[in-house]
Amino acid sequence: MIPVVAAMSLVKSDEKHLRSSQKNGQNRALSSEQPPPMIDYQFLRQMCQDPGLHNRQHPETTDEAHQQFMKNYHKMFITNSSQSKLAIMDSKSDKVKASHASLLTHASGGYTGGPVKESLPKTQTVDVLTHDIRDHTALLHKTRKSEDPEYVRAENIKTLRKLGRKYPFERTSVENTAMADILKTFPSVTEVVSHKVLTELCGLAQMDVWSEEDITLFGSTGFHLILKGSVAPQSYPYVHHKGNASEFRCSTPPPPEGEVVLTVGDAFGTFERLENREPNSRILTVKTLEPTCEFLRITCSDYKRTIEQISHRDQTEKMTLLSSSPSYDLWPRQPLLKLASLIAWISFPANTVLVGEGFKSPFIGFMKSGECHVLRKVEIKHTLPNGKQEQRTKQVVMGKLCPCESFGEISVLLDEPISCSIVTATAVELAMIEPQKLKELDEITLQLLQQSSTRTFGNLSEDDIHEEYMQQELKREWNEYKHSAVVDVINYKGIRPGYGKWSK
Repeated sequence: MIPVVAAMSLVKSDEKHLRSSQKNGQNRALSSEQPPPMIDYQFLRQMCQDPGLHNRQHPETTDEAHQQFMKNYHKMFITNSSQSKLAIMDSKSDKVKASHASLLTHASGGYTGGPVKESLPKTQTVDVLTHDIRDHTALLHKTRKSEDPEYVRAENIKTLRKLGRKYPFERTSVENTAMADILKTFPSVTEVVSHKVLTELCGLAQMDVWSEEDITLFGSTGFHLILKGSVAPQSYPYVHHKGNASEFRCSTPPPPEGEVVLTVGDAFGTFERLENREPNSRILTVKTLEPTCEFLRITCSDYKRTIEQISHRDQTEKMTLLSSSPSYDLWPRQPLLKLASLIAWISFPANTVLVGEGFKSPFIGFMKSGECHVLRKVEIKHTLPNGKQEQRTKQVVMGKLCPCESFGEISVLLDEPISCSIVTATAVELAMIEPQKLKELDEITLQLLQQSSTRTFGNLSEDDIHEEYMQQELKREWNEYKHSAVVDVINYKGIRPGYGKWSK
């Protein structure tokens, strides 16, 4: 741009004038120790952004813009005081960059020279911002550490120790969830408790610290996960699995064969209190081997209370679902409780055939969430391209099942085929009752169940199915005709959606 060239020529002329004044020995000559004047290029760019100056849009510079530029151009020269302030700021920034360079040097294994660059944000990739090998190696080392299983395990243990030092009422729900996610990675924990119960128990877990060696710990009081130190079991087995009470029939269990040492990540103890056993018996006992040992402990009483709360909440959810169903909203409470005790939860993905028309229903289903389509078969005549007609079987969507609705009661109770097919339209969650479990109900409850139930879409006639099929076919043909008409209109002018300038 012309103003920039003019400014640079002025600077050069001033420098020539200064050199000539020094050679002639004038009184106003600058000292040889004084640095040459500096230019504030940021201020110069601001002046050049004046719309009246010469540029591609304006081939000539206006008089007003020229006078304004010549009036202020001398302000782009930085004075001595400004230079000193600028030097101080540069020195401070150099120190900051040097300190950061030392961090990069420590991460990458030594300084190899070259200019120091600023650090990269953690959310950006290296190859987008810089080509400095030190930045690549620093992030590469971090990535290798995060992918190393031993490093991940050590970080998880560190997180558990940090969260375990807090009291249960001090931890937030986010911290309890993080603790549960970490505990699910330890096989010693997942072998004895389900994920659902473990998530609830994390809100009650506490840290247990022992600072002496040769201390006997009684594992029959709760479940212990070792976070620091090591212990030696005094009996075998040292972990009680649910339902294996026969392992502790002997009053004095034998010691483990050989030297068994449990280290960080191993577990001992039990979630369920052992029947007919004293808390201070030798069963499930261990002895500390290091001066400081830390354990994440969940007591048997906390586990029992959590199981009772989960069971009560599950029973309440089943009762709410049954009472919300139109067929069971007038039932007394006692029969509902008996029916709810037989329910089991199950989930299905979309496009799953739950039961086919003409077959016996495998269970009685109660919709908790999602949606199912109800289909009926219809016989139609299909015309072939050669003009011949043949009989074909089509399926027509006659309705849908929404939450709180049920199906399959009559098919299971009377042992007869169901009159329709039921296919999941979305992912669904069902409460189901299997046929063999109905034997646990008394005769009165079975009669009440049969009287309250109806066949799923069993009141449809053949004429109704044919009429629904014709309506759906007409609607489908009309939609296809509209679509083809719109496509013809668009393509008439050569417009192709998704291609060329119409792809934007």
